[in-house]
Amino acid sequence: MGNDLSKPNENYIVVPTGDNMIRRSPNTTDMGPLNLEWINYCFVKNGQKHRTDKYYCMRERNPTLVVRRGLPICFYLKFDREFDMANDSVSFMFKLAETGDANFGNNTMAAVPLKENPSNGNGQWSAYVMSTDDLDPNVVSVRITPPNNCIVGQWVFDIDTRSGQEAAMFSAKGNPIYILFNPWCPTDEVYIKDDALRDEYVLSEEGLMWRGSHSRQKEVMWKYGQFQKNMLESSFLLLLNIRRLALIHCSDPVKVSRSLSAAVNAPDELGVVQGNWTEDFSGGTPPINWLGSVDILNQFIKTKKPVKYGQCWVYAGVLTTVCRAIGIPCRPVTAYCAAHDTQNSLTIDYLVDDDGKIIEELQTDSIWNYHVWNEVWMARPDLNILDRSWQVIDATPQELSEGQFKCGPASVTAVKNGDIRAPYDTAFVYSEVNADKVYWRYYGISQPMKLLRKDTEAIGKLICTKAAGKWEQENITENYKYPEKSSEERITMHKALKQNNSIFSRYYLNEDFNEIKFDFELVDDIIVGENFRVAVRITNKGHKDYTVKVILRVDAVDYTGKNGSLVAKVEQQKVVLHDPGSNIEYVQTALTYFDYGNDVKSQNVFNISCLASVVDTDYEYFGQDDFRVRKPDIEFEMHDKPAMSREVRATVKFRNPLPLTLKDGKFFIAGSSLPKTLEIKVGKVSAKKTTSVSFKFTPQFTGKQVISAKFTSKQLQDIDGYLQFMV
Repeated sequence: MGNDLSKPNENYIVVPTGDNMIRRSPNTTDMGPLNLEWINYCFVKNGQKHRTDKYYCMRERNPTLVVRRGLPICFYLKFDREFDMANDSVSFMFKLAETGDANFGNNTMAAVPLKENPSNGNGQWSAYVMSTDDLDPNVVSVRITPPNNCIVGQWVFDIDTRSGQEAAMFSAKGNPIYILFNPWCPTDEVYIKDDALRDEYVLSEEGLMWRGSHSRQKEVMWKYGQFQKNMLESSFLLLLNIRRLALIHCSDPVKVSRSLSAAVNAPDELGVVQGNWTEDFSGGTPPINWLGSVDILNQFIKTKKPVKYGQCWVYAGVLTTVCRAIGIPCRPVTAYCAAHDTQNSLTIDYLVDDDGKIIEELQTDSIWNYHVWNEVWMARPDLNILDRSWQVIDATPQELSEGQFKCGPASVTAVKNGDIRAPYDTAFVYSEVNADKVYWRYYGISQPMKLLRKDTEAIGKLICTKAAGKWEQENITENYKYPEKSSEERITMHKALKQNNSIFSRYYLNEDFNEIKFDFELVDDIIVGENFRVAVRITNKGHKDYTVKVILRVDAVDYTGKNGSLVAKVEQQKVVLHDPGSNIEYVQTALTYFDYGNDVKSQNVFNISCLASVVDTDYEYFGQDDFRVRKPDIEFEMHDKPAMSREVRATVKFRNPLPLTLKDGKFFIAGSSLPKTLEIKVGKVSAKKTTSVSFKFTPQFTGKQVISAKFTSKQLQDIDGYLQFMV
């Protein structure tokens, strides 16, 4: 037998045989180097050890092994004779499957000799003999450990055997291995020490996000499904083909997460989700109708085109799926009153006309009622920070970063400390949570503006995520910012402004007038379809009477902060007495469903604004707040006790809250026990009547599970609910 290991001897053929192994058809004598008969990939054992047993490709009839770097992989090798450590040498030749020019210099190829004792494996591949089989001495148990900084992706390998001057090669390229990031490995940059955090941010397939507004939050269940069919493959497709990250950078979670933030959106290189912030979703699915990432990614793989349509929480849901699939701990985060600072001034500036209306054509900055981004957990060696912590990444295409729509990773710690020059996009994230909101009275293009009001507490009112191990909200605002109006918060703001090259100058300050106070009064817990009242309370805290002119407006607004149609407008002049007991006046308006119903099709949020002036003074006031009417919840009823592999009957229902008939009603139902999203049509639903549908499902796993449902119609959308249950 020859010495050329690059060309396997044609007499040695490796043939796949199915579930667990590859087998050789021998055509040789018993002398010479070891001949490999089969390899057992130990799918069950490796899956449990590496926490990868839930991946669909690990459970297929012809499975693909999925493991995590920095952790030993178990194999059983069957040779044609007993392995002799003193005279036989065995080496594994690993190569990244995605590259045609793999080499040792860029770590896309590795030669791993089989040794008698284990090595620490940090930064290097290692392989050692664990044991031999007592019943069959020709079977050897080996442990192969990819380095803790191994490139993540699909690897293939050959096995070389040598005895003296003779050698043979056996190819396992028909059975590739996925190697992922490893949050369980203490030397991996994505390591998390806490089991509960790993379970939540790596292994959990369902979670919660929050939408709505700060005053009326909306809890939304999302199915990530990172272990389901095609999810792992599509995640690497995004990384390597859509975003085209160089393979040598695929070991670095900083570069990987930054690239994925670009790959999930469509503007660059036709990524996964196409955004749409209008009310016209023809040709696609309205963002509020998605229940999870699996349908989106499967549609993307099938059509090879961006999926229509998404908004911020859809981007965040898909990005969570992709990051968790490849082993990066990830969670979606909602920030209420999140700023979009287009001028990089660290201020959000609003120009108001004499009618109390924001001048949209002059408006470049905005404040989203809520915005959902992601956090990923990792060290930042590029910042000389080896301690692991949360980093912001954002797939919603808002601003260009290095010429593309991507954002992060930005260190949450750097954001809190005002270190806005730290890479990547830290200044943008800082403004999202801690910019100052400034209202200017606009008198014309050639006239100076007057500062009406500066609000240092309006941005980043609440930053939250799902609590680990609990189906409830965790307030993480303090991770991003010091308490509002605290000395630390103001010092941090001034520190950030000093680092900024475009500090926004503020002129024409108001005189110090505080004898008249304005407050909004908004009634909570209004369900869509009901009447509601909006009022401004005017309090005279001075020692004389004042006359006040007030314009109170109610405008429809989308969640990005862009005003839509005018719903109501009231102009009144009030004399506010200074006498105790009679020093409060109100300007108010009452709205019925027929006043506001045409403006609540999707997110049902209104902007309440007040422009007021105090007669015989130079004082002008402008304030605004948001108000959201609530939608009813879907209710679930189980008719059978859930048990694995047994059919369960269930019902979902909800009551139409509107004073009119709903048309083209549909329920969408999804969960880990359902192979695909169910769509059930119900047609018309009469005013104030309840509709229900029944369905069946069969649990495939034991433990806690979740089913979610949505209802949509022409007149009313975004009705949802979810149910947790034990199997």
